Amino acid sequence: MADTVLVHPNRDKAESKATKAVVVLLLITSAALILVVTIGGWSQLQGAQIVSFVYALIYLGMAFVVSRWNRGVLPVAAALALLFAVIAAVAGPAWFDRDKPGFDDPTLDPSILGLLTLILVPVQLLLVALAMRGFQQQWNVEVEVTHDEADRYGSGDVGSGRVQPA
Repeated sequence: MADTVLVHPNRDKAESKATKAVVVLLLITSAALILVVTIGGWSQLQGAQIVSFVYALIYLGMAFVVSRWNRGVLPVAAALALLFAVIAAVAGPAWFDRDKPGFDDPTLDPSILGLLTLILVPVQLLLVALAMRGFQQQWNVEVEVTHDEADRYGSGDVGSGRVQPA
């Protein structure tokens, strides 16, 4: 009897590959924007610096996990993105309010920080939509096939270990 291997047919689809790439890109972009706003407005943020750094680290960790085809973190990423979209929508106008005489200036211009904060809102909403789309694509589905059948799946994501037939 021939040895069998595990393949993940849903990972071979162009839509799945594109979704994964965009979700990873959005997570990295979100982390970068959060860090720029945090560092640029460091002197004016009142104790929120640590939370921002933790958020950015979580996003980077999620980007790594998603890049390895793990869909389990996608609902968590969507939930965190929705929460951060609300926070950014509230915080954005506050940066524009600081762009007047009499306020201490942060490292970056307050209007730039406000713009970057408001840019985070659509980025987070896109992340919510695409993370949930990626979750629906069932990247975790495994099919046990022979080596000959695995070659028909193309490059495929073939499991590293061989599974003995039952």
